[in-house]
Amino acid sequence: MTAVRPETTARTAADTSFPPGFVWGAATAAYQVEGAATEDGRTPSIWDTFSHTPGKVRGGDTGDVAADHYHRYRDDVALMKDLGLKAYRFSVSWSRVQPTGRGPGVERGLDFYRRLTDELLAAGITPVATLYHWDLPQELEDAGGWPHRDTADRFADYAEIVARGLGDRVGVWTTLNEPWCPAFLGYGSGVHAPGRTDPAATLRAAHHLNLAHGKAIGALRANLPSSAQTSITLNLHQVRPLTAGPEDAEAARRIDAVGNRIFTGPILDGAYPEDLLADTAHLVDWGELVHDGDLAEISRPIDVLGINYYSPTVVSLAPDGVGSTRDDGHGASDHTPWTGCEDVAFHLANDDVTAMNWAIDADGLHTLLTETAAAHPGLPLMVTENGAAFEDHVTADGRVDDPQRIAYLHAHLDAVRRAIADGADVRGYFLWSLLDNFEWSYGYSKRFGLVYVDYPTQRRIPKASAHWYAGVIRANALPTATARD
Repeated sequence: MTAVRPETTARTAADTSFPPGFVWGAATAAYQVEGAATEDGRTPSIWDTFSHTPGKVRGGDTGDVAADHYHRYRDDVALMKDLGLKAYRFSVSWSRVQPTGRGPGVERGLDFYRRLTDELLAAGITPVATLYHWDLPQELEDAGGWPHRDTADRFADYAEIVARGLGDRVGVWTTLNEPWCPAFLGYGSGVHAPGRTDPAATLRAAHHLNLAHGKAIGALRANLPSSAQTSITLNLHQVRPLTAGPEDAEAARRIDAVGNRIFTGPILDGAYPEDLLADTAHLVDWGELVHDGDLAEISRPIDVLGINYYSPTVVSLAPDGVGSTRDDGHGASDHTPWTGCEDVAFHLANDDVTAMNWAIDADGLHTLLTETAAAHPGLPLMVTENGAAFEDHVTADGRVDDPQRIAYLHAHLDAVRRAIADGADVRGYFLWSLLDNFEWSYGYSKRFGLVYVDYPTQRRIPKASAHWYAGVIRANALPTATARD
């Protein structure tokens, strides 16, 4: 999947087309869709443990069955083909391939991904593999988890196993999906697995995730053909101060440091930002945490940067010195995930929200893409997740009409198109998500899918948005108008 660089010729405002070769895809994650939690040698990940812990997931839901993609992948690939998808971004379950996080891989686990990728290739769909989408083997968490340096070495070994097992089929590889989430939600606010609330552990986890990325890039490069592409996907926060005042600007700077630059600094620039180190020096000894050679390892070149975007992050300095720990868009907790920013408050950008209570603001995606492109010229970008949850229902005649999602997608795809016209080298777009699925601590209460999943029967129903997206793919262009409730 080597997409051409978007054309730089001027386009008219009425031109809604995308460049030739633009990659159209959809994405999922292993724990959210696969199910088969104990089959073929798979052992518990931290999300198995977390979801089976009472009170951690809404409704007591677990990913034991999820969307049963493990057994229904052929039908799901047929759906992808019907929709005209050019690429499918999936993640590999570490616990399925290397159950203890140590030692040799399990062929039965690798065989599932071989079958999946063979099916994709036969359908003319490019497989895009993500090595880690938050499902650390529980045995590694018991040994210390991401705050423990050894976990980065274990991840490099795992990357080598998967590269050797699938390198003849997969040419596009992502090391980590949104490392901010396992670090700051898993070890900071505790709303994600493993559910710990230790600010120092959060920062240690972030560094070791960065280190794991760099070591995995080395392992991939050593075991894949030279034509293979490598990447990381970051959920970069499009941070805005609530007002033009200096206090809110300071709040935005601090959130940008722990939300974005803690990853982009070492990965793309080879150094942690000095202001981040100063802001968090009371929590960790960075001189002890970062070893000689770490930054060179972390900053190994990548071919593409994946960007996930759903909603902007609007912040202010809390007037009473006590910030918001519950309404920052990442789930309810008495502990903030924003380590070192406890006096920052979070606000909705507007009142037009999704079922997640995330403000709908497509301009934020345009800004994020153009600013990232300007900060890192020459680095191709991919939108690797973008989508929305709404209250979807099956009508009496078996349809799922979701005009709000269509309007959301239209606006955000137009933001991508405008970013390309403004010079951002955006090579493709992966919609989140192909299927309704297990939405982490929200369980099955939120639906992001293009395809409706009736969980009791596992029946798949493509929503109106799926047919709309298929039309966009066929035309390689947006329709000139869209309806909105």
